[in-house]
Amino acid sequence: RVTPHLAELAAAVRCPALVLHGDRDEIISLDVGRAVHQSIAGSRMVVLEDSGHAPHLRDPVFVNDLLLDFIGRPVPPERRWRRAMARAPRRALFVSSPIGLGHIQRDLAIARELRELIPDLEIHWWTQHPATRVLEEAGETIHPLSRAMSSESAHWEQCATGHELHAFDAFRKMDEIFLANFMLFHDLTRHEPYDLWIGDESWEIDYYLHENPELKTAPYVFLTDVIGFLPVDPDGDARDAELCADYNAEMIAQRARYPWLRDLSLYIGAYDELPEAPFGPGLPGIREWAREWFEPVGYILPGLPPDYRDQAAMRARLGYAETDPLIFAAVGGTAIGRGLLEHVACAFPLIRRELPEARMVLVTGPRIDPATLPDAEGLEKRPYVHNLFEHLACADAAVVQGGLTTTMELVAARRPFVYVPLHKHWEQQHHVAYRLDHYRAGIRLSHDATPTDLAQALLQALTQPVTYRQVAPGAARRAAERIASVLASPRTMKGGMRQDRHQPSTTS
Repeated sequence: RVTPHLAELAAAVRCPALVLHGDRDEIISLDVGRAVHQSIAGSRMVVLEDSGHAPHLRDPVFVNDLLLDFIGRPVPPERRWRRAMARAPRRALFVSSPIGLGHIQRDLAIARELRELIPDLEIHWWTQHPATRVLEEAGETIHPLSRAMSSESAHWEQCATGHELHAFDAFRKMDEIFLANFMLFHDLTRHEPYDLWIGDESWEIDYYLHENPELKTAPYVFLTDVIGFLPVDPDGDARDAELCADYNAEMIAQRARYPWLRDLSLYIGAYDELPEAPFGPGLPGIREWAREWFEPVGYILPGLPPDYRDQAAMRARLGYAETDPLIFAAVGGTAIGRGLLEHVACAFPLIRRELPEARMVLVTGPRIDPATLPDAEGLEKRPYVHNLFEHLACADAAVVQGGLTTTMELVAARRPFVYVPLHKHWEQQHHVAYRLDHYRAGIRLSHDATPTDLAQALLQALTQPVTYRQVAPGAARRAAERIASVLASPRTMKGGMRQDRHQPSTTS
């Protein structure tokens, strides 16, 4: 209620004032907000419909825009604007998730195919380190404002302990990072027109666009290789299962309310590579829902050389000995895999007892100092290997985390491998493991595997035959054709017609 003291305080305000209030606030009624507004001479009031207490937390993008309009947006000393019909060449903004390097590798493959279809297309990249390093080496254009983004990779590393990462919990704690990065994206797209937005697991863009659909100003394509959160232990952590279902239900509701917001949703895979599991109690099945809302293009691999399955040819080209048993170990672009690399380094001397000529290469990534890992005879440590997938194709066996990109590159190259999913990582534990089982690929070990366990598994991988399913080729081209159809008419696509919706085969 409005007390005399509150009315007196409000009447004493002499500066410009903006009063925000949700009409469903059950803690402070809307009547109080209106009374404050009426007591402050010259104040403005905005009522947020269907919003409760603290609307700046539930609807931060709208509130941030209100505050910027109220305070006064910064005005650059000089601004240029180009008339719509004079805007050439056409431009796409490619938003690529920086979590791991797999997204940027497949996005580059799509970009190469897009330029074949639409030669005048100019692509600007919106991403962070370490993905920017790959883009720089490829000679791509990175939008300078992306340097101001809050680091997603650093957040994920802070949430990890040893070989454990509760990925869903880490995702839930990214609200501030996601909001800050979306507001940068919003500022960028308000001032710089693009003909197309492409988002590869651009979760912050996708979520806040669905919450603020009026901010969409360009055709928008969304890509992902994972659909839906699944609890790591559905029988043991009821709260985790409840939260996963709640997040999934919100996503399903957003898509149903604004089906037009994404002009195209692509699944990087085939429907039968998705788990046959429900999103939660009373919710549809993941595979069933995906058939309605996503188009599959198959698994997208980086630009593999024509001879990537010819191990001898690849070894000769990259300078590896032709006959020595060669083992690779890699953990991606974060520091989360340090413990696994330490165990692998300790396992290698055990392997050398059985195979004295064996050689191992540890790829530590940009965030792990190779000097901090154990040394061993025949062991080489490298902080970074350009086009790692080519080197993995040279290996007689590999050991990796449970990340999808590296494991699928090994499947495509038909190389034996051991994978160790991060403990409590819902995607690696469920989605990736299910897909690898579908391809009949890999030897899975638990996060608490010892160096002896790793040595035994690698020796097994070195001797067992490869009977994987084939990875269907041409997925990057299919994705590019579907994306190009959103941007261009058939007449402006080089040698291309609009593609019908289809599902590629995953077997040969």
